[in-house]
Amino acid sequence: MKYDVVIVGAGLAGIIFAERFANLKDKKVLIIDKRNHIGGNLYDYYNYEGILIHKYGPHIFRTDKRDVWDYLGKFTDWHYYQHSVVANVKGFQVPFPINLDTYNILFNTNLSQEEFQSKLDGYKFTDDPKNAEEAVVNQVGHYLYETFFKAYTIKQWGTDPKELHADTVSRVPVRTDKESRYFYHKYQGLPLLGYTDMMMSMIDSKNISIMLNTDYKDIIDGVEFDELIYTGPLDYYFDYELGELDYRSLIFEERTFEQESFQSHSVVNYPNNYDYTRITEYKKLTGQKHHKTTVHFEYPMEHNEANEPYYPILNERNKILKNKYLEKARTLNNITFIGRLAEYRYYAMDEIVESALDSFNKKFNR
Repeated sequence: MKYDVVIVGAGLAGIIFAERFANLKDKKVLIIDKRNHIGGNLYDYYNYEGILIHKYGPHIFRTDKRDVWDYLGKFTDWHYYQHSVVANVKGFQVPFPINLDTYNILFNTNLSQEEFQSKLDGYKFTDDPKNAEEAVVNQVGHYLYETFFKAYTIKQWGTDPKELHADTVSRVPVRTDKESRYFYHKYQGLPLLGYTDMMMSMIDSKNISIMLNTDYKDIIDGVEFDELIYTGPLDYYFDYELGELDYRSLIFEERTFEQESFQSHSVVNYPNNYDYTRITEYKKLTGQKHHKTTVHFEYPMEHNEANEPYYPILNERNKILKNKYLEKARTLNNITFIGRLAEYRYYAMDEIVESALDSFNKKFNR
């Protein structure tokens, strides 16, 4: 069959392109995904107990841009939610990201906001941190780095922070006030009926066909199309001809308890004496009422053929290799590489939405 557009990957970026092509341009679209579900890492579902969980770890949508919020709002009502995280350290559960209360609890002090800011200013020793360790110590000093970040980073990335690019921890915020929310964005929440429900609404069109459990390379030679939107792994598209890009992966141990609540917050981080990095209790994210509760224990691990690629590893080798692949990608016609895998970069969800909409408008909606 002839399609106007083939989209490789049914994650958020691919779903957005499919929705735009189908509804704005009246194009015939085929989405292909190797998994048995749509939604990529945003996929959520009800487990055997009837509790809505996120298969690939917790996702909270947030943005400062009304147009991004309103775009998704066409396909879902929102469960408004303000994310708050605590870390289990030294016998305390303290706010994370680090804020004034975190410092005062751990040091048994009563610093003012100005005094805490002065402490942080005293830790700064460079305008150009050379690696992830320097980047964090530059913000919070050696004690807080050792308490919150060193062991956590080693677990998360499988390597010493000295071996990671400083950009790896560029998203680590520090607050000098008592603000305990994880995000500051104007708009925060989760789709009321789940991400999968939202994305099913986005692709509810006679113009869109879907093939799941399918590697696009197995069928692409038999499909006629005008445009390809590629959201899969960048190196896989080129058959790894320059080498493989490195990722970290995750596995989740799911446990359901015969009680309404398991922990104080939706997410509790465990930076030190545990092999898991965090525990997520999904009812506290979604607002669901249920007499039982389900949690995920989250374990970082090496990426291999048996698991999913989650996080690009930002070291010098991978940055050089990524740029070589992207140079090759720019020489191709009628193909758009977009998304965290196809661009080998970390994207927050709002960034994915914004990037996909901008790319579509600039390239196909002029």
